[in-house]
Amino acid sequence: MDYIFPRLLKKGDRIGILAPCGALREPERIDIGIKRLREAGFDVVLSKHLFDNQRYLAGNDSIRAEEINKFFEDDRINCIMCARGGYGAIRIIDKLDYGIIRRNPKIFCGYSDVTALSVMMLKTAGLVTFSSPMLSGDFGSKEVSEFTISSFFKTVSGEGSCYDLQGDSNIDVSGIAWGGNLTTIASLCGMDFIPDKGFLFIIEDINEPAYKIDRAFAQLSGIKEFRKNICGIVCGEFTNIDNSEWLMEVLDEYAQTLRVPLWRGLRLGHSEDKITFPVGGNCKISNNKIFFYKGLDAGFCFN
Repeated sequence: MDYIFPRLLKKGDRIGILAPCGALREPERIDIGIKRLREAGFDVVLSKHLFDNQRYLAGNDSIRAEEINKFFEDDRINCIMCARGGYGAIRIIDKLDYGIIRRNPKIFCGYSDVTALSVMMLKTAGLVTFSSPMLSGDFGSKEVSEFTISSFFKTVSGEGSCYDLQGDSNIDVSGIAWGGNLTTIASLCGMDFIPDKGFLFIIEDINEPAYKIDRAFAQLSGIKEFRKNICGIVCGEFTNIDNSEWLMEVLDEYAQTLRVPLWRGLRLGHSEDKITFPVGGNCKISNNKIFFYKGLDAGFCFN
């Protein structure tokens, strides 16, 4: 399947906010986030069921999925931003209309549990999405990270970007950028979600002990397509890990087992500073720097 890169964001565009995962617990953050997006020059619309609540979920599964389908079908919306992660995305991936998504490509962005939606939209609809900050936890923070916001707007508006890594500077690798939250991706095992193209596996996680990171890699390494198409591992932050030394050992072991290079130090994760990158967009690592394409065929921007 050919991948589709959505139309890039420009001032005056409308950003639709929805909650496909966990319930929203701090509505005041939504108000702060909306104000920031409007001050940046964008129109903002909220989904009808944004504040629905069902246990730890942001409402009924079918309704959450339908909100996504409706936002993709709505020509007035240019970008869909998730309010928060948490848990719940895996419950609705079989309820999305991937035909609607492919026929109406637009920016879809979020991270953490939203990773499940991103990788399934890429695999099933061919849509390049964005691992990016979200409304509640990032734009809605009292002290917003300028690095995070700058990376987001530069990436979704088409400016090229590069970031420093730690690893072997003599190795150059290229492929599509793919990944996000590691344990969320591992939870998809048993489904058809691995890209058909060579990919750089870009990962982060939070509140997971080293043995669970180990288990996630063991699950993924058991998939033939994963072993075949992985070109390298790029590690973001593993926040609140129980044993950093064990984590490094585990990651090194799997890189050796998969026979791919490994880099660390990407500013990606659940801390205030996080990059935005296109899930499914082309990228390259050279001289311990990762470069992301402006689009699928636009060429690298070394800035």
